[in-house]
Amino acid sequence: MFLPLPLPIPAIALDPHLQTWLQEDLGRGDWSTLGLGAMAQKPGKAVWVAKAPGVIAGLPIAARVFQLLDATIEFEAQVAEGTPCPAGTAIAHLTGPLNALLMGERVALNLAMALSGIATATRNYVDAIADLPAQLVDTRKTTPGLRQLEKYAVRVGGALNHRLGLDDAIMLKDNHIAVAGGIQAAVAQVRQNVPYPLAIEVETTTLAQVAEAVACGIDIIMLDNMDLDTLGQAVQRIRQGNPKIKIEASGNVTLDTLRPIALTGVDYISSSAPITRSPWLDLSMRI
Repeated sequence: MFLPLPLPIPAIALDPHLQTWLQEDLGRGDWSTLGLGAMAQKPGKAVWVAKAPGVIAGLPIAARVFQLLDATIEFEAQVAEGTPCPAGTAIAHLTGPLNALLMGERVALNLAMALSGIATATRNYVDAIADLPAQLVDTRKTTPGLRQLEKYAVRVGGALNHRLGLDDAIMLKDNHIAVAGGIQAAVAQVRQNVPYPLAIEVETTTLAQVAEAVACGIDIIMLDNMDLDTLGQAVQRIRQGNPKIKIEASGNVTLDTLRPIALTGVDYISSSAPITRSPWLDLSMRI
């Protein structure tokens, strides 16, 4: 079964990264493969197998790795992105020159293992609140150079992306508020200096700050590191003060705390855990 693999990121943006990572691994040449001479230049076949249960992500990225090494390689996905697979599942079939299959194996597997780990962890979080209105979103706590791929894996796992970078939206955190001297001053200043379409979000840690943020009529209020009782009170005050304001909860979100937070009535729960705490999913390639 062949499943088409559209790239989640335009090739013009993705390829330079993949080429750099391939060069890092290949160095002056893959002597293990080159040493086999003509034997490694023959056409061959390989299969990718999931050695542990999890949600698969990153197959289009892996396919692109091999195609950069040799455009004749065919990478046939046997499962769709986001598919939960038991251990032992064949997730992809590859055909092409054996030397290219061998040289691309590690980079391609590393990326798919890391992204599948994120997708798997994300799915666990999403499933825990699937019956509630609150939605899980990620954060900017990502690996430099891998942000777009890691956030792609979050989407594959069923969650939403928060802003991709500092230019996506305005988030006035504690340090911004300290610089401005308060929430009202910070909001008033940015409204004078930023493009109109950007949403404004303000981080709050106390009910007094929540009241100040509501009075500013911003788009999103983040309730950061509040206990459940304070979180519930904050949600009620925001709903009563301005029901159009979206509410995000953040801070020390785990699988144990996720559902109680969602039950307070927030719209979004942001967590870095699916990216920063997810183990890689064990995958292997067999010639």
